[in-house]
Amino acid sequence: MTTRTANTPATQVLGKVGRAREATAPDHALRCSAEVAAGTSGGLAVNDLGAGFGSFLAVDAISLQILPNKITAIIGPSGSGKSTFLRCLNRMHEEVRGAWARGSVLLDGKDIYAAGTDPVQVRRRVGMVFQKPNPFPTMSVYENVAAGLRLNRFGRVPGLDEIVERALVRAALWDEVKDKLHQSGAALSGGQQQRLCIARALAVQPEVLLMDEPASALDPVATLKIEELMRELARDYTIVIVTHNMQQAARVSDYTAFLMMDEDRAGRLVEFGPTDQLFTKPKDRRTEDYITGRFG
Repeated sequence: MTTRTANTPATQVLGKVGRAREATAPDHALRCSAEVAAGTSGGLAVNDLGAGFGSFLAVDAISLQILPNKITAIIGPSGSGKSTFLRCLNRMHEEVRGAWARGSVLLDGKDIYAAGTDPVQVRRRVGMVFQKPNPFPTMSVYENVAAGLRLNRFGRVPGLDEIVERALVRAALWDEVKDKLHQSGAALSGGQQQRLCIARALAVQPEVLLMDEPASALDPVATLKIEELMRELARDYTIVIVTHNMQQAARVSDYTAFLMMDEDRAGRLVEFGPTDQLFTKPKDRRTEDYITGRFG
């Protein structure tokens, strides 16, 4: 698209959170990458992506394959462009005045930035959950979940009760709110509000779910529920998560991308690969320094 408006310490980091995870065979990763590039499996192919605001370059030259039905974590110091990159994956970035992007993001083999592509439809297929829970305060739990559906389908939605229930079940919230469906969503706890926002995103049946530090404002118990939910959702959705929590990235993700600010202050991709490999045998010294807390 054209421009538009040393390994031991790292092993210990992973060992502290040690989560059994299936080994990812190299040939499987290569096969999945080829499938994403061909657009046959619901993943995303990011090619030479750059984005910024006015004359400021926030991220530059990022290329990676986000594999289907996997969790990809985006890590890096503050200011390295993680959230900007994430928002580029469903064109939320362009909602900021003066924002621009270049490169391509392929979903099912089609560039979401291609001329004539409706960004609203892109965001229906690539949903987002933000850092701070943001239920609509004047709406009930039920109406919060139904809001996206009604917006996308312009009013009446057949089978809405079943869709809302299914979304709340998928978000592991149904049992806690089934008797409170017509109470305000803002009356829920912080962790429940975040799962309500996840249910709202799931109700429109996206293919990809973007999460920008979804547990950063939550207590440890609520954080654990969100992490368990992510692993469950990865069976049916492609998930991309931005996190500053190295232990969280090690616990929940299958793949990790490390971004770092360059001399020109633009965020660039330093390293990308299976999470186990990146945390135990990083290829770049800067990756090891960051995940072991030497900087960042």
